[in-house]
Amino acid sequence: MDFIFMLTRDDQTVRDCLALVDEFADLGLEHIGFKDIGVDAATLATLHRRIKDTGATSYLEVVSTNRERALDSARMAVDLGVDCLMGGTWVTETLELLDGTPVEYLPFPGTPTGHPTRLGGTPEQVADQCRRFEEAGCAGVDLLAYRATDAAPLDLVRSAREATSGRLVVAGDINNAARVRRLAEAGVDAFTVGSAALAGTFAPHLPSVRDQLTAILRAAAEPAGVGGDQRP
Repeated sequence: MDFIFMLTRDDQTVRDCLALVDEFADLGLEHIGFKDIGVDAATLATLHRRIKDTGATSYLEVVSTNRERALDSARMAVDLGVDCLMGGTWVTETLELLDGTPVEYLPFPGTPTGHPTRLGGTPEQVADQCRRFEEAGCAGVDLLAYRATDAAPLDLVRSAREATSGRLVVAGDINNAARVRRLAEAGVDAFTVGSAALAGTFAPHLPSVRDQLTAILRAAAEPAGVGGDQRP
């Protein structure tokens, strides 16, 4: 299962994002993402170049639940040349903006609201949207399972996995190894961690961000069903 390191905290790109990319380049992080708020456009452009220089796959995740701002994020994804755009719910319009580019799109299934984003929707609704997104040409989905307000997180994950053969990424509040393990068992392809790494809460006994990232990479590589941490 892939670990996508998000250079974000509280759903915003952190101001020291450029320094973080340089500091942890030696860890071999293969997937690195950011959001389009928190720093200015020039910093995002430099950040994306730095990410690609490390050899990592790049991700831009949409923050806004406003249609025009979300589509502006899609335009930014094209301008920057990111590998993958995640989030947003205006699938038809976003795919039109991405048409002819190599940018893959993974929209939000369910009903995202607010900032930081919460996720409404039942497993049945999520499954139906996953099927429709795949039929429309999306590469997969970006599921905010642990931000769910109407269903158990893993119920949403299992429904999404059954409904789509595309890439299933789970984002938001993945803050311990037990959650990573359960996502692996449910067939998730990738997960994101940002705040929990930067705040030192993924593995509270470890003192540095470097140690946090190492612990997350280890959890991502661990076979499903292995490990003793039983936190939800």
